[in-house]
Formats: sequence, C-alpha cells, structure tokens
Amino acid sequence: MTDIQIGGAKRARRAYSFEEVAIAPSRRTRDPQEVSTAWTIDAYRFELPFIAAPMDSIVSPTTAHTLSGLGMLAALNLEGVWGRYADPSALLHEIKQLSDADVTARMQEIYSAPVDLDLVSQRVSEMKQAGVTVAVAVSPQRTADLAPRAAAAGADIIVIRGTTVSAEHVSGNGEPLNLKEFIHQLDVPVIVGGCATYQAALHLMRTGAAGVLVGFGGGSSMTTSDVLGVRVPMASAVADVAAARRDYLDESGGRYVHVIADGSMGQSGDIVRAFACGADAAMLGSVLARATDAPGGGAHWGAEAWHAHLPRGQRNMLTQVGTFAEVLNGPSTHAAGAMNIAGALRKAMATTGYSDLKEFQRVEMVVTA
Repeated sequence: MTDIQIGGAKRARRAYSFEEVAIAPSRRTRDPQEVSTAWTIDAYRFELPFIAAPMDSIVSPTTAHTLSGLGMLAALNLEGVWGRYADPSALLHEIKQLSDADVTARMQEIYSAPVDLDLVSQRVSEMKQAGVTVAVAVSPQRTADLAPRAAAAGADIIVIRGTTVSAEHVSGNGEPLNLKEFIHQLDVPVIVGGCATYQAALHLMRTGAAGVLVGFGGGSSMTTSDVLGVRVPMASAVADVAAARRDYLDESGGRYVHVIADGSMGQSGDIVRAFACGADAAMLGSVLARATDAPGGGAHWGAEAWHAHLPRGQRNMLTQVGTFAEVLNGPSTHAAGAMNIAGALRKAMATTGYSDLKEFQRVEMVVTA
C-alpha cells in the first residue's frame, strides 16, 4: 500500500475497499458449466464457498438445514436467541416490528436472558441428528465455557467470532484465553476472527486455526467505524491476510489456513472481488438476510446491536427478494446483484478463464478509485 503523510507526526497506508477495485478480463474464457465453486475445509466439502454468518436474522436450526441442502455451511450463534429461548419465534417477530427509536433498548433486554447451557447442547444435537455439518459460533468471551460443550454435543466446526480477535486476549478478570492452547485441546477445526492486517492474521494462523475471518466494522448491520473509529477497507484487508497465508504456508512446512472474507459484501460483485483478492470462502450476512425464508423476515442485525454497554450495530430493514435457493442459485429477477450470487461467481470465473477458486485468486485486478 502507498504510504501517505497525514500530518507531521502520523503516516498511513492507502487501502482499498471492494468498490474501489475490479477484475480485469483475460485472453481466455470458458463455459460457466465447467467452473467449480467447491470448497473444502478440513474434512468437510461444500459445493458453494459460502458460510451463513452467525446472526439470528439469518441462521436458525431450521435454516441451517435448508442452507446445508443448498450446498453451503451455516453457523448458529450459540449466544443468540436460539441459545437463550426454547422458542424465540415471537421475539424475532417483535424485533422486526419495533420502531428505530425503541429497537436497541428492547434488544438489550431480550439478549440479557442467560445462555442456557442445556439448550446449547440440545440445539447442537438437533442439528447433528438432521444430518448437516454443524457449525456453531461463540464470542471470545464465552469460548472457554461454550465451545467445549458444543464440541461434546457433536459440533463439527467451531467459529470464534468477534469485532477483533487476538491470539491471546488479555484480561484482568480471570485467566486470559490463549487460543493456541485452547484450539489444541479441541478435537474439531476452529475458524477465528476478525482480523484485518498481515501481522494479526499471522498470529491467528499460528494458533492452529483452520480458517481466519477477515474484517471488522464494515458490515451493513455494524456501526463499529462510527462508534470506535475502527475500519479497514476489505480489498486490502483480504489481500494482506492472503499474503500472511502464503508466508505461513512456508513457515509451517505446508499447513494451509483458509482466508474467509467477512463483511462489506452486500452484492454479488463484492463477493466475487473478495475471492479475486485471495479469499477461500465468504461469510455472508445481508445478502442472505434478504431471503424470504430468513428468520428475521427482512430485518437484519448482529451481535454488536445488542451489546449491553456499547451497542455498535443496528437493525436494518431489507427488501426481501426471494428464497434462500433463489438468492444463491437463481433464477434472478433483479439486476442489482442480490440474487443468484453463486451464478454470478461462476460467470465471473468463466469470463476470466478460471476453472476453480484457487486459480481465480490469481486473476488480474485494477484500481478504479
């Protein structure tokens, strides 16, 4: 990145968002039917390289099963309403109906109910019995107590997801969470993040994580940039973390850690650019929240929106465009990149002549800003 002088005492790097870069066509094209979007992490293979973000507006035990049937992974937030209430349907409907003035305070009340550890185990068991690859998400603060319980109940993949996650969380309240020791003790692959810089990603990769989430503060349901001033443009962030993946591959003697873009992908073109920048998979939020069969019913929010002391998110009302199946695989009735996102990825790969995602990471890009 270009080094820029802000003032006498501070310099900064020039970074790029997905909107500021584009893919350049090559001399070769191919039939979209010959393109593979398959993604494999650890022992698990998916036809689509997408993960449904662990947000109550998107993932329930039922929609996890639906999305699994469509060829992708979905992560259930164990600290969301599904880990606190036996039947949260009425609460989800209430959140959708609340006015903008009342919604934050009411969500803080709803999510103040304690996480039910027995219910957590029950949710995981139900999903396991349904025959899906079970991915569950926990915050760094609750990892030590929730992740082992979920793994014991049959979870296949654990996602440790926060605004920003470090290899060792320092706290004056009890023992710090040492991710390297913790991941070594778990007998399941762990995806961890977010991060947005080369060095932070390299530290997370050294913990033994199977995948690293890239991004914080850039999602449509988050106001982290407004509240904390924290944001890194995603094109540069993904490319930086992809560089860390390459160097760690050499450092570790061949251990490959997956780079998963997480945030600022509201349209299919953004998702395509994430892969072009070096992502192996994409964690999707608002794109899936627009589905008519999403639990939020068009309302969309993340865990940051109901933080007890410093909310850094909001409930957005999105226009619903079609079912999960139509959002992922079409046919599309819109020209705005909200439907058939898998088809858009295949078309972009075919247009530039690449047959699989790993090859597509080598595509030529241009800066448009």
